[in-house]
Amino acid sequence: MDAHRITMLGTGLISDFYTHSLHGQRGRDRVQVVYSRSQERGRAFSERWSIPEWSTSLEDAVAHPDTDVVVVALPNDMHERAIALAARAGKAVLCTKPLGRNAAEAARILKSVQDAGVFAGYLEDLVYTPKTGKAVQSVRDGAVGDVLWVRSRESHPGPHSAWFWDIEKAGGGAVVDLGCHCIEIIRSFVGKGNRPVEVMAWTDTMVHPIDAEDHAIALIKFESGAVGQLEVSWAFRGGMDLRDEVAGTEGTIWLNHFLRTGFEMFTTGAGKGYLAEKAESDSGWLFPVGDEVSELGYNDMFTDMFDSMDAGADPRETFYDGYVVNAIIDAIYRSARDRVWAPIELEWRGGSTDRIGGAHATVDGKTVIKTEVLPDGRTKLILKDLATGELEDRIVSA
Repeated sequence: MDAHRITMLGTGLISDFYTHSLHGQRGRDRVQVVYSRSQERGRAFSERWSIPEWSTSLEDAVAHPDTDVVVVALPNDMHERAIALAARAGKAVLCTKPLGRNAAEAARILKSVQDAGVFAGYLEDLVYTPKTGKAVQSVRDGAVGDVLWVRSRESHPGPHSAWFWDIEKAGGGAVVDLGCHCIEIIRSFVGKGNRPVEVMAWTDTMVHPIDAEDHAIALIKFESGAVGQLEVSWAFRGGMDLRDEVAGTEGTIWLNHFLRTGFEMFTTGAGKGYLAEKAESDSGWLFPVGDEVSELGYNDMFTDMFDSMDAGADPRETFYDGYVVNAIIDAIYRSARDRVWAPIELEWRGGSTDRIGGAHATVDGKTVIKTEVLPDGRTKLILKDLATGELEDRIVSA
């Protein structure tokens, strides 16, 4: 079993989550070097996680001779430069979401790792949550039939670092920050080979004095006819709301990842302590999270990344996936600006997907639209004559 030594780029909250998971998920991979733009934060981070070395030089941290993997946990505007350095150094690179600030930037990032021939994984943690993993497998096993509609919602009181609120550094607002999660969750359920075709979106800056949007809703149409719906907010009060819904021809799935997990607690506020990411209160009814790095998908995500790396295989989330997400985000912004259905412009590699719909049962040459059992136990059919368009109610049993 291979053991890897890692350069961690960044010392923010996400780097804490990543390092916590990396040091425990397989029991043998370790962060060897951490980069920070601040000497104080770099030193403190290395001490907090017992990391042997820290640096304020991005080039030196990436090129460190004792590391073979680079994890990019930096502000969005630094991704392209950091990944180019890792690719030139011939090192495997894992990048936090979103891959780029826009699709053009993501395409250049994708090309840099492909040209270098290095392993590249897209760190989209929320598609790796245990609940999502099991739900996606159920969909693949046919439990809900053809997926018709997927709704993904992420909302919270707003990001924890100043750069998120800077439209130039981040590339956008709540859509770039939260919508990227929702898009990839939706794609996981409708199928990665199901081409996203067009988007209708609304964005607005409703609460905060910023240039980017703090609220958005979007509909994403796929080649199969399925629709994805995302809802994001930087002004939701009460913590972090992560919910997904899947509706199919044979079933439905509801997922609640953070606010209703079966762990609820009331306190007067007599005790103090960390409850969960984006928690807003330490009194009243609270919703602690038992194992945050597991519930948010970090453990399963890094296990997939490093196991795939060792096997010479692609991970579940690749840089190409990150590029597709950025292309959809670009379309969301164009749709919101122009108030139209906006086509999704991307280099598609996923093949084609058939339109939802197939054979229907018939009775006396008429197509069955619906079957239902009435309160008295009788069975009722709703039928349609496809030749004439005539609709009929028919009782078939008493």
